[in-house]
Amino acid sequence: MKRLMINPPHTEELYDRLHFSQATRVGDLIWVSGQVGVDRITQAVGNGMEAQARLAFDNLKSVLEAADASMADIVELMTFHTDLRGDIQEFIKVKDEFISDRYPSWTGIGVSQLARPEFLIEIRVVAVAGSGAD
Repeated sequence: MKRLMINPPHTEELYDRLHFSQATRVGDLIWVSGQVGVDRITQAVGNGMEAQARLAFDNLKSVLEAADASMADIVELMTFHTDLRGDIQEFIKVKDEFISDRYPSWTGIGVSQLARPEFLIEIRVVAVAGSGAD
């Protein structure tokens, strides 16, 4: 089996500058790097948890699609929150828009900081391509 590096359009700069792929696929397994609430085209950070969560999930969806998978293929969700208790309900509301059933395993972790001070959330997942198909 070959290891494939997944880097959708507008993420090449991160690969070149920080030396990591947005995802790695081996067979049907896909490990997606942490996605944050930044618009991939404009680089604008979302204002507040709801906006950042929506952008992070949009970015996640884009990476999974580039890996020939979908949000339904997520088997593990790990989220990192700078205010876990304060923002969790807003986060769940957005999460449920993107993952509406067949919920994956989920670990939410409160952290003191993320890569940039304005980041409130980071989302990483493991997916199995094709596992979400009915």
